Amino acid sequence: MSLGEIHSLDHTVILCGNMQQTRAFYRDVMKFPLEVDRENWASFRVGGTLLTLRPRGKWSVCDDGEALPGAAAVQLAFRVPPQAVDVCHAELERQGVEILRAPIDLPDWRHRTLFFRDPEGNILEIYAEY
Repeated sequence: MSLGEIHSLDHTVILCGNMQQTRAFYRDVMKFPLEVDRENWASFRVGGTLLTLRPRGKWSVCDDGEALPGAAAVQLAFRVPPQAVDVCHAELERQGVEILRAPIDLPDWRHRTLFFRDPEGNILEIYAEY
């Protein structure tokens, strides 16, 4: 198999400055099922994908380096059915999550979408295709 034959991304790891706060966000706000819960490793099931958190810093294979204050490291987009975008928006607001962009239709993309951040400053998007 060659690199061009890879057809699946099934595991994403977010490097964290604050594991406890970020774990609580994905568990309590996003309500993702927790599959592995260790002090320095937490994995959540999101459909067929694992979303894992680990501390930023020196690791067994490398040193992650410093995160730039206020800079996102990744944007994660979660697809939902069309009617769910506004429902998710209301739920996020009830939980006190700061919304970067309230639900809006983006005709060029054929998406209804909303944007917010996780505790690490990463940009999260909930969107529906139409």
